[in-house]
Amino acid sequence: MKNIAVIGAGTMGNGIAHTFAQSGYNVQLIDISEASLERGINTITKNLDRMVAKEKISEADKTATLKKITTFTDISEGVKNTDLVVEAATENFDLKLKIFKQLDDVCDDNTILATNTSSISITKIGAVTSRPEKVIGMHFMNPVPIMKLVEIIRGYSTSDVVTSTIMDLSKRLGKTPTEVNDYPGFVANRILMPMLNESIETLYNGVAGVEEIDTVMKLGMAHPMGPLQLADFIGLDVCLSILNVMYDGFKNPKYAPCPLLVNMVAAGKLGVKSGEGFYDYSESRKAEKVAKQFSK
Repeated sequence: MKNIAVIGAGTMGNGIAHTFAQSGYNVQLIDISEASLERGINTITKNLDRMVAKEKISEADKTATLKKITTFTDISEGVKNTDLVVEAATENFDLKLKIFKQLDDVCDDNTILATNTSSISITKIGAVTSRPEKVIGMHFMNPVPIMKLVEIIRGYSTSDVVTSTIMDLSKRLGKTPTEVNDYPGFVANRILMPMLNESIETLYNGVAGVEEIDTVMKLGMAHPMGPLQLADFIGLDVCLSILNVMYDGFKNPKYAPCPLLVNMVAAGKLGVKSGEGFYDYSESRKAEKVAKQFSK
């Protein structure tokens, strides 16, 4: 494999593009607008600058990585002559089906189609194509350039050859691929999301406050980040979407999202991306923290 297309220049998409390009692959990054692509490239550039500052890569490595990435707003153009397409669009079932139907029409017959979905059925996505044996899940973790795990999810029809190819490719990216089967939430989110949801329930029921809950889990369970802070980092809308997929898939009330989570998403309190979730990430809050530092 030499040529990789990545659909979506958001947090996950630009991280996946960065990782492939830094590993020497030609990357065709696709999004619906030039503004989104510009933001994605700017994020990649900033992340590479941090790596240069920490002496993890050289300035020449940074330049070479950026040269490997070409941007497109047209999917048909962006996926030409690619060996693999990795879809990293919004976690929306209907949107993903629409994208994969289009990819099936415009991609070469031998192109493998992967999705970065964190919960949606690979089998259902593959079923809308004429090549379900070539459809597979590549669930990268955020931040992609740093996190080692990639969940490799086989759909019902995914072939052994495609699975082996993607496992080997992930290793060449310096990742640790782990093969799992296609059930709602896979492994990572099937275990993680109920924990986050229970943390939100604990807050909702008045057992403890936000910082207290996170402190207990960080100091008592050695978690690097508290569950409520982690939910903010993931995006509360994403957490809600994944919980809904699992609840619909298993019909088990233990996956039902907490009413507080539902209300916060409805109110637009999505976490870091919106500037407020369980914590305040607004510019005024940042200024307040800086002022406190200088006053000490």
